[in-house]
Amino acid sequence: MKSWDIGTKDVSFNKFDLPQQVLKGIESAGFTHCTPIQALALPITLKGDDIAAQAQTGTGKTAVFLITILDCLIRKPKPKDAGPRALIVAPTRELTVQICEEAKLLGSHTDFKVLPVFGGIDYIKQEKALRRGTDIVVATPGRLIDYMKQKVFNPKNVSILVIDEADRLFDMGFIKDLRYILRRLPRYTRRQSMLFSATLSYAVMELAYEYMNNPQSVSADPEKITVEEIDQVLYHVGNNVKPNLLLGLLKRETWNRLLVFANTRTGVEMLAPRLRDNGYAALGITGTVHQKKRLKIMQQFKAGEVKILVATDVASRGIHVEDIDLVINYDIPQDPEDYVHRIGRTGRVGKSGKAIMLACETYVYYLEAVEKFIGQKIKVEWAEDDWYEKDRSRPYRPRRRKALPRRSRPSARSSRLHKLKS
Repeated sequence: MKSWDIGTKDVSFNKFDLPQQVLKGIESAGFTHCTPIQALALPITLKGDDIAAQAQTGTGKTAVFLITILDCLIRKPKPKDAGPRALIVAPTRELTVQICEEAKLLGSHTDFKVLPVFGGIDYIKQEKALRRGTDIVVATPGRLIDYMKQKVFNPKNVSILVIDEADRLFDMGFIKDLRYILRRLPRYTRRQSMLFSATLSYAVMELAYEYMNNPQSVSADPEKITVEEIDQVLYHVGNNVKPNLLLGLLKRETWNRLLVFANTRTGVEMLAPRLRDNGYAALGITGTVHQKKRLKIMQQFKAGEVKILVATDVASRGIHVEDIDLVINYDIPQDPEDYVHRIGRTGRVGKSGKAIMLACETYVYYLEAVEKFIGQKIKVEWAEDDWYEKDRSRPYRPRRRKALPRRSRPSARSSRLHKLKS
């Protein structure tokens, strides 16, 4: 496996023989020099070879496969038959939207069409868009399979395939769906395949060797890079004053866009209104929030209309927003790997960032596992008495769930009458 080393630093995109349309798109995106994974992967992918890359979110991996796709589509003539030529499979709807946005930016000097395909939005509109024709499809497995079965999505001209965040696809139970899709694409010798995953586990590599053409493995040790570029701070705090310290930190720290993580849905539903009551533009997002509402919240967060996003780990998988200055772990995650995913939302693509963790009596027992996983002790700081801000929020009231309609059944009285009549 090729790894990041001194010889691949400070690599310019001009080093590669890229079409002018692609170079202009790279310039429009504000990229100048390659990140580690880009410097390692692009020399392989631009030759048309298959690749299995260990690359976590925030390392610049999306640009690797998008630049490769654009280069390939420009250099190869478009077939007469209709149908997409590039397929990108992603685990979440939010990631699908993010990839499409970056594809449109990098491809802004080309005339290629990019189409997101995922559940939760109008089925007929997506179907009509597919029938009209597109060059690049970015899809979640479920909705894509629906269109394959309905003969709406024709895979025969797919010459380049990307499986993004393969480990998440596995974790979310999409392995059978992936195999269904892969078996219906052109044979691996007739297409280029790229696989990206935070970890190249045995299961991931088994899929790679089964459905890819002798892929080369590369790794830029992304988890280590993500952790090292982030200033991590830990505060020990009592449960009863935890909200007060959070409010104090929001006042003391310098930030423009902020992520707060809680371990539970109830925690998110409590924190978001509390922050709004204290004058902060905050919204919460959990796995139970309806898809249309989730997309709207993410758009508001990206546009800066909402400055603080409070999220659970399930919801955070789809958060791909640049320029997040600060991540606050209101709760210490129970899974230490989630800690790396959380703080990786800041300090993206070589930028600096800060992550604060609040260790209360409830979750402090998970701290040791987190520090062991990242291989370092997190710097401890102690809050002064005047850091604890007064909480001006109203008492939290759990949201009432809508009662399910009762089955229509005869009352006890009507049952007795029925027996008497009979």
